[in-house]
Amino acid sequence: MFETLTKGFKSARHKLAGVTELTAENIEPALRDVRLSLLEADVGLSVAKAFVARVQEQAVGQVVQTVAKGKAGRVRVGAAERFVQICQRELEQMMAFEGEAIDFAAAPKPTGIMMVGLQGSGKTTSAAKLARLLTREHERKPLLVAADVARPGAVEQLQVLGAQIDVPVFSVPGGQPVDICAQAVAHAKKLKRDTIIYDTAGRLAIDEPLMQELDDIKARTEPQNVFLVVDAMIGQDSVKTAKAFHERLGLSGVVLTKLDGDARGGAALSIKEVTGAPVKLVGMGEGLDKLEPLRADGLASRILGMGDVIGLMKDFEGVIDEEKAERDAQRMLAGQFTLDDFLQQIEMLQGMGPLGDILEKLPGFGDTMPEGAQIDDRELVRTKAIVSSMTRQERRDPDLFRKEPSRLKRVARGAGREANDVAELLQRFAFMRQMMGGIGQQAGMLSKLPGMRQLAGANQMRKLIRTGGAGLDDNPMLANLADTLLEAAVAEGGPGGGPGAAKATARKPVDRKKLKQKRKKQKQARRKSRK
Repeated sequence: MFETLTKGFKSARHKLAGVTELTAENIEPALRDVRLSLLEADVGLSVAKAFVARVQEQAVGQVVQTVAKGKAGRVRVGAAERFVQICQRELEQMMAFEGEAIDFAAAPKPTGIMMVGLQGSGKTTSAAKLARLLTREHERKPLLVAADVARPGAVEQLQVLGAQIDVPVFSVPGGQPVDICAQAVAHAKKLKRDTIIYDTAGRLAIDEPLMQELDDIKARTEPQNVFLVVDAMIGQDSVKTAKAFHERLGLSGVVLTKLDGDARGGAALSIKEVTGAPVKLVGMGEGLDKLEPLRADGLASRILGMGDVIGLMKDFEGVIDEEKAERDAQRMLAGQFTLDDFLQQIEMLQGMGPLGDILEKLPGFGDTMPEGAQIDDRELVRTKAIVSSMTRQERRDPDLFRKEPSRLKRVARGAGREANDVAELLQRFAFMRQMMGGIGQQAGMLSKLPGMRQLAGANQMRKLIRTGGAGLDDNPMLANLADTLLEAAVAEGGPGGGPGAAKATARKPVDRKKLKQKRKKQKQARRKSRK
């Protein structure tokens, strides 16, 4: 989603490679790339100029050490790393906000959250997502209020969404929005609900009747939070909308929706700078679980192509069965990795969302992917179909395919694929099984995949990234996760893709015992040939 921004910062970083001192002359080409990428990503001209000026002011004149010592040890630091560090700090400041994303009222008073915005921005869906987030993450008991009586079907839509997440919805057929919201407070106390989410009406454009209605609702209910829901797809128009609403209502923050689509990300950077109202929550998908508080450091890191380890950890935690993972840990780390485990990993990755978003969060992954390479989520579906077409015995013992090659054709027919596709999948699986055994004692990112323990190395990885931009080559744990994902995700025939594309760069552990035996046999064979 931030491809335009990431490409510009990546280009700027490469232009500073090998430079030891940042001067006005050598930094200008890099700043030009940053400025262009910001503008192409729908960041406002004034915001882009201010950002570039701040980076230039901090960067020019700095002499950069080539090696620095830190808690993580000695790391290489050049002008490019220093430039990225300055950019990251400025990006974070552009988006960061103080305190928590949601302000809660002191008990027993229920917390009020008023959702406002234009029609089509996703208010109703965002209200339901927020209710689910409050239930799961904050252990709150929300009540949804259907105050949008202007849009046909809005009340019914909220009732359907409320039923899906098991949250009650308050509505008054034929009632007026202001009265409905006022009555909802008494209803929430009756049901012992501690949070009230008001889904208010929108318009196709900002008008006085709309703003007056919202003014009256705010005056009657006195909510602790007023969130403007804006569509990230409309770019700078969303910034103008936020400014108008903030001046009239005094927004607590902004909920940015559809940030997982083709949005270029400029609105996320511009809104706080222009309006003073920070983006506090972001919608990262269509599912009701795809709303999360904005983490300025993680988003800035992704924009700069450095990944987001903490975000990746949260994705894992959302789909991992901790108890089952512990039960399977020793078996998988001992190399007893079956096709059933492989199938579970595929299902887990599908539950985490689009593979492109997962891979974006891997530090340094952007630098390892060729220009124009595509991540094909359908490859997971094809792989899952092949494994699902196998019998239980075949999944437990893949060697059966080597002993009885006719099994390949049967599985291929069941999955709608060719026998070669099944054979290539089995080859990749054999490599992955060796890799699992080789990881053994390493408790890194792969430890959150089913059958492994804890994310023990995450904080250390984050420090490495902070201190000098450690990439995949610096951290074998991240490298192994990238290899696993690539095996399942790289599109066939695409740049850098095709079956087995990841095998060329994957890190295969060396079995020294087998290697020694192989050399011994070769030596004995040479002696026999001489005789």
